[in-house]
Amino acid sequence: MIKTYFRLLSFAKPIEKFAIPYIIFTLLAIAFGTLNLALLAPLLTTLFDQSMGNVVTKPENPLEVFKLLTYYAKWASSTYGMQRTLEYVCLTIFASVVLGNLFRYLAERIMENMRIHTLLNLRKSVFNSVMDMHLGFFNNERKGEIISKVSSDVQVVQYSVTGTLQVIFKEPLTLITYLVMLFIISYKLTLMTMLVIPVSAFIISKIVKQLKHQAAASHESYGNMISYLDEALGGIKIIKSFNATDYIKNKFNDENLRYSNIIRAMARRQQLASPVSETLGIAMVACIVLYGGSLVLSKQGDMSAAEFIAYIALFSQIMRPAKALTSSFSSIHSGVSAGQRVLALIDERPAIVDAPDAKPVDSFKEAITFENVSFAYNDRTVLHNINFTIPKGKSVAMVGPSGGGKSTMMDLIPRFMQPKSGDILIDGKSIQSVTIESLRALMGIVNQESILFNDTIFNNIAFSKPNATIEEVTAAARIANAHDFIMATENQYQTNIGDKGVKLSGGQRQRICIARAVLSNPPIMLLDEATSALDTESEKLVQDALNNLMKNRTSLIIAHRLSTIQNADLIIVLEKGKIIEQGTHQELIEKKGLYARLIDMQTFNSN
Repeated sequence: MIKTYFRLLSFAKPIEKFAIPYIIFTLLAIAFGTLNLALLAPLLTTLFDQSMGNVVTKPENPLEVFKLLTYYAKWASSTYGMQRTLEYVCLTIFASVVLGNLFRYLAERIMENMRIHTLLNLRKSVFNSVMDMHLGFFNNERKGEIISKVSSDVQVVQYSVTGTLQVIFKEPLTLITYLVMLFIISYKLTLMTMLVIPVSAFIISKIVKQLKHQAAASHESYGNMISYLDEALGGIKIIKSFNATDYIKNKFNDENLRYSNIIRAMARRQQLASPVSETLGIAMVACIVLYGGSLVLSKQGDMSAAEFIAYIALFSQIMRPAKALTSSFSSIHSGVSAGQRVLALIDERPAIVDAPDAKPVDSFKEAITFENVSFAYNDRTVLHNINFTIPKGKSVAMVGPSGGGKSTMMDLIPRFMQPKSGDILIDGKSIQSVTIESLRALMGIVNQESILFNDTIFNNIAFSKPNATIEEVTAAARIANAHDFIMATENQYQTNIGDKGVKLSGGQRQRICIARAVLSNPPIMLLDEATSALDTESEKLVQDALNNLMKNRTSLIIAHRLSTIQNADLIIVLEKGKIIEQGTHQELIEKKGLYARLIDMQTFNSN
């Protein structure tokens, strides 16, 4: 737990920028806050002590604060009179209150700046860590769980960090200052009251003991709810299609009920701490009034009536930092639990990283070669000893039944995944010996699913080249057969396309994706069934755009409709993770193997 605290505090660096002024202002706020109460004694003495004109001896011990203040009040009354002394005492109390609140405001402002600074650094670190992850990480993690950690958990952590600083400094120092003042007034009375504090602390600690476990469960449940929400919004059409609305509602509501029950149980414990501590505090005040009042009435103690009232006022203030400590520990339990989830995400390391001696590659001159490449998802092998070459300037197509490993093979080239064995070479160099960023810069990728952002058409095309001019974007759109329909939209290139491009048709979305790939002008193109989800008319437009895109480029194509790849320089046929045939379209037809059967099946179905 302590280790987690210090890890979280490290995100407040440079912490001294906040801690030093916070400590100074807090010390001044506590000093003036205590002085406000200490001035009660001379105020009451000025009002009710009829012997104010009799000057008493100045106390020799400077720690006898109340007697010292009373001495100055008596001296002022003998010098300036009772009325003027009352005015001076009231003015001093007012000035002390103003200064105390001013320094308290400055301390809280600095603490808020630290809280925001911590949140900024922590959220940045979490998001950067997520963005650096390899694709396999997202296959095993719920998106809603990640969103929950980046948003909700980080928000909880920021209050935990600043709350910790208050717990270890402000509240204990305030408590100690008040106790010192109480000891100065009457050590006998204070010792008696001190016996009750451990009992209160023990009772309150029992109340908040379970909060950490409940906090962890609440964060997990909240993450599940966000996951269900994300899945429901992403699959709303399927949910409606299969009349599964009630099922999804019940799934979400069950988790919502679980989360509510956990929060309710936590709230019961948190809210119980305050009334219990207040009740114990009132009980202690009653004991003090009974015991201290007896001492004053019997004149057995060394307190005057005015000092006793000031003592009670001071003691009542002890409960405020004590309750704040209780509340802080409650929130810290929740913050630590959230912090552990956030730090676990930050500590997660991508499985695919640059080699220590990796060098950038800035050109593609010869070929991409697969040498005995195998790949497995856990224990399930999906590629077996793959060997083939993609020469520069050639188009290579991959075909075969679903689940044969085509998409996996393509994902290995930009290092979205890592081969189990074997190697992939680019111009004779292992792709593991070059930097990932420079490798991917050589490639343009167009997937079956059109991945677009809730932004303008211009920004979606310029995504691969943020500093692109409107002329460059327009030229890319023309090559992708997208310019005409873009000009027909309401705001042309500045038209917002909605979430995932929902305002566009499938063919239009795909052509925007192709324009994006054209703009980056990569020497290598990876096309993963880019036309399979389109109607015939859209397919023709997209296929024309793809043909424009592949001119003078090296292309690897995964084809669903085999008619689109008959002109490929090389066709590779995969089945169950193995290359069973390769050659040109005519060569494979003559072999009368799997490729020929697939062609016959598609020809038959089209007729």
